Amino acid sequence: MPGWEKWLWGGLGWAMLGPIGGILGFALGSFRERASEEDGSYTDRAYPRTRPGDFGVSLLVLFAALMRADEQLRKSELSFIKDFFTRTFGPEYAQERMILFKDILEQDYPLRDVCRQIRRHMDHPSRLELIHLLFGLAQADGHIDQVEIDVIGRICGYLGISPADFESIKAMFIRDTSSAYKVLEIEQDADEEAIKKAYRRMANKYHPDKVNHLGEEFLQVAEEKFKAINAAYQEIKRERGF
Repeated sequence: MPGWEKWLWGGLGWAMLGPIGGILGFALGSFRERASEEDGSYTDRAYPRTRPGDFGVSLLVLFAALMRADEQLRKSELSFIKDFFTRTFGPEYAQERMILFKDILEQDYPLRDVCRQIRRHMDHPSRLELIHLLFGLAQADGHIDQVEIDVIGRICGYLGISPADFESIKAMFIRDTSSAYKVLEIEQDADEEAIKKAYRRMANKYHPDKVNHLGEEFLQVAEEKFKAINAAYQEIKRERGF
């Protein structure tokens, strides 16, 4: 029966490894079917090597949800993803993950369940990095649409990211007169002591050392956020004159 194999592998993956395992299993089955249709053969070496809890796969799942938000798959977004994986993990890994990404884009998967699995296996600082990267992807075409913001906000809810953290990261990408205060997660009428306290808290929360286990590229993303926090603090200091 055409199509049975990918559903079998997807079902096994879901049962053994949760939603992300199901996605990987479905994609593996799809790849096997295509290989069989093309030349009647299949080799494990041709398919991306993945493992449970693969951080790169988690990223691809969320990237796909965001790219489908406005029902347009833009070349600039695909380039952002490929460039990110190339810089982070190397060209071979990037090529493998882009093959997998094509299958993930074609699947209709439960975003809530996938995010819950990510939440169980990923610490809070790492999940904050995911949100920062999602905003980076949304901005890849030079503009962040409201529908993309809504999807990122929904993902934040599923990942256990607070509305304050969401607004803080969003303010790093979408600037207005209150952005500096949003970055520090404080109100515009906060007094000097509250501002200094908020700065210390945010600097600790987003310190690059908290995500050094994710690799060099994620450290660079963390450093960008850390610089944004410092810039917001300096802006408020100039405005308030302290």
